[in-house]
Amino acid sequence: MAQSRRGSLIEAVTNTAVGYALAVATQFAVFPTFGLRVGVVENLGLGLIFTAVSLIRGYALRRLFERWRL
Repeated sequence: MAQSRRGSLIEAVTNTAVGYALAVATQFAVFPTFGLRVGVVENLGLGLIFTAVSLIRGYALRRLFERWRL
């Protein structure tokens, strides 16, 4: 059975939200190791930008694979 567009969006949003939380936690842990000094607001903003890109990518790929029925 094919996944609906709404189902694809819900899956992509959930996946991306979890990814955002992990990315921000990773940034807080890793940035100092490389000497990067980023404030909390900037760190959250960077995470948000990458999350938006990830959400769009995840949704587009899901729809493409659904079209191909892989």
